[in-house]
Amino acid sequence: MPELPEVETTLRGIEPWIAGQVIDQVRVRQGSLRWPVTPGMAEIVQGQTVVAVTRRAKYLIIQLEHGSMLVHLGMSGSLRLTDRDLQWRKHDHIEMQLSNGSTLRYHDPRRFGCWLWSEGDHSQLARLGPEPLSDDFGVERLFTLSRKRKMAIKPFIMDNHVVVGVGNIYASEALFRSGIRPDRAAGRVSSKRYQVLTAHIKEVLAAAIEQGGTTLRDFVNGNGEPGYFQQRLDVYGRGGLLCNQCEGILKEIKLGQRSSVFCPSCQR
Repeated sequence: MPELPEVETTLRGIEPWIAGQVIDQVRVRQGSLRWPVTPGMAEIVQGQTVVAVTRRAKYLIIQLEHGSMLVHLGMSGSLRLTDRDLQWRKHDHIEMQLSNGSTLRYHDPRRFGCWLWSEGDHSQLARLGPEPLSDDFGVERLFTLSRKRKMAIKPFIMDNHVVVGVGNIYASEALFRSGIRPDRAAGRVSSKRYQVLTAHIKEVLAAAIEQGGTTLRDFVNGNGEPGYFQQRLDVYGRGGLLCNQCEGILKEIKLGQRSSVFCPSCQR
């Protein structure tokens, strides 16, 4: 699924084209997504100006003069800027036509995303943890929340109540760089090692954003181009291959129904 760097890349791709533009029309071809598209949304937002586009965790927030639209790409969603007369593709569900002639089109084969309008705060954002690249996220938070926790450290740092946006790919990469096994109990990791891990979480996410996100089969950025961070992955998706650091064999296990690859020699 698109992770935080992919969503941030999408934000940077679409924001210059839609911010400040008036919404001429919203067309909903398929409203049955993870949560049903807000009834009457197309009529509510028509004629409003897009004030700004922001991100919270993996959600995009399209701020309007009155209220906002909350967009999530789900497992396979993407946003593309197209011409108005471009033919709808299969799995194109929603489009937003803008006063500059551009059209923002939402594509989602699995329909696990969302497109919601609210006049006030969105309930989906209420209990989210801090952004990983913000000053609110640091070693003190990870260490304090991890005490007496028996759960493995990888699902712990992927918990959106602990910190948002550290998905499967980047959790695997940060743990490898930190030399920590993904199945080690979160409560058995020292403050010193959490300091290293915190730094690598920030580092790997910042690098992925700079590179334009990770190339996933279903992911494209706002211009329809894939990201390029996949070229630099050390462990994710490389089970059974040689470790780039010690040339040992990378091991693949299941943690919380997700595949996790690590190096038994480099990660303890």
